[in-house]
Amino acid sequence: MLTFLSRRERFTIVGSTNDVVRAWLDSGTPEVCLAVADEQSAGRGRAGRSWYAPRGGGLLLSLGFRPIWLSPGHAWRLAALTSLAMAGAGEEVAGLRPRAISLKWPNDLFGAGRTGPAKLAGVLGETDGLGTDDPRAIIGLGVNGDWREADFPNLLTADMTSLREAGGGHPLDHGALLEAFIERLEVAVNALRAGRFDSADWIARQLTTGRLCTLEFPDSSRETVMATGVDADSGALLVESPDDPGERRAILSGEVRHVRVAGQPRMPDGQPGIAGEQDLRSPAAAVSAHRGRTGGEV
Repeated sequence: MLTFLSRRERFTIVGSTNDVVRAWLDSGTPEVCLAVADEQSAGRGRAGRSWYAPRGGGLLLSLGFRPIWLSPGHAWRLAALTSLAMAGAGEEVAGLRPRAISLKWPNDLFGAGRTGPAKLAGVLGETDGLGTDDPRAIIGLGVNGDWREADFPNLLTADMTSLREAGGGHPLDHGALLEAFIERLEVAVNALRAGRFDSADWIARQLTTGRLCTLEFPDSSRETVMATGVDADSGALLVESPDDPGERRAILSGEVRHVRVAGQPRMPDGQPGIAGEQDLRSPAAAVSAHRGRTGGEV
């Protein structure tokens, strides 16, 4: 009987689990392979940021795929289903209500923080050779698991949370979380191989829908838009201009840096206001403005 995982290894410490999985794929390891680490010395997040979590505080893993069975235009679904599988597993193991964990486009996981939604996990997808006879996809996932709020970096406490804290401060079993995740992932991957993707759950968990968002694009430019939804075929964020509602655009590349409820006050310069604003930056975004911080993406 074939097993879902072709290779599975756990490490005390590695540079980056994504790099471990990439080397496996380069050496011919078939999909799906899984590397898990207690600590990373050179973890990375989106846009080249580094990723940090203290030993024992997070579940750090990477998955390797050879998605020759998936059209290049749907490769984004590998990261999406990984996020959905972890969201469901986190809710089960932490004892949370269904869909207590939301997604901030494109894939990061958010839960209830002190003052609003706060980051629970970051997802980094890397691909190579899509559309060729040797496509590869690596999905890295860093989850704030059994991390006590008292141990959060001071400057990031308002921007991050953990499954332990979301679950009322009870200790979180990373082993149980990993097994619950793999169980859900196997079901989701087999469904995707058969042409099925749980778009309903992906759409329902979106944090940005119906809210004003500040997007940052690859060229570092920014724009405030109204997020109206997501497209289940392309994975795009659907947006409208606050000044010209009805003109919908699809955003395929970018990062949501701020989210606030429509109608909240703006600052005099016309930027989203701080009063009442829910700052949904990843810990990375906050850290990048304060050199030397740790905790989450930096």
